[in-house]
Amino acid sequence: MSDEEPGLWSPALDTLRSWDPLWAQACNSMSTDPWRAGVLDDRFLELVGVALNASCTTLDAAAVRRHIRAALTAGATRDEVLFVIKCATVVSVHSLSVAAPILAAEMADARVPEPETAPPTPSCDAIRTAGQWNDAWDPFLQLDPGWTEQFMSVGVNIYTANVLSPMEIELLSIALDASVTHLYTPGIRRHIHQALAVGATPEQILTVLHLCVNQGVQSVNLAVPILEEELARRSKQPITTTDSEL
Repeated sequence: MSDEEPGLWSPALDTLRSWDPLWAQACNSMSTDPWRAGVLDDRFLELVGVALNASCTTLDAAAVRRHIRAALTAGATRDEVLFVIKCATVVSVHSLSVAAPILAAEMADARVPEPETAPPTPSCDAIRTAGQWNDAWDPFLQLDPGWTEQFMSVGVNIYTANVLSPMEIELLSIALDASVTHLYTPGIRRHIHQALAVGATPEQILTVLHLCVNQGVQSVNLAVPILEEELARRSKQPITTTDSEL
């Protein structure tokens, strides 16, 4: 693979080119378009790549390494890379965003009482003050304010940090929610709305969505080397005669 290839691809691209050059060229052209288009800078493209692959919904170690290396080469700082890793971590809250309203509704149908007392929630209050509270969190705050405060104490640093610009944070959040391994529609809508409000263009948002689609390249990066290894292994195996051939 040439040094000019973006960090999206592993050396599997070379093998793919030797086996199916036309499809490899088409796939490579499509998947590297965000780097050629110039809508977003290489540093941010690679940071999104780190987030998509480090997300708790993906966890692709080889791709995380490629994108971290490329992000640092493109000028990203340690704090910026660490910030997107933190964002990739808290995507897991959507388990409660989806399930807590269902639990609350089922409790109401079953006439199960909700908690009557609520402890102080300073981290939740800080996120509200920062203008980053999500109404989808209200059901699990009501059901379990103690745990919610613990989680928000993890998230408050993210929502009040100044590591990335507000627009970059919204674009990053769109990517995490629109990832093919996640597809959290309420978050996609919320963050697209906020991205437009802070000045993102439709082209920038579409570029981030293109990066989500381009995650399909990881199928090639994962599977082509395995296929190559298995073909090599079979070519070294002696041919045996089965009983039916005797």
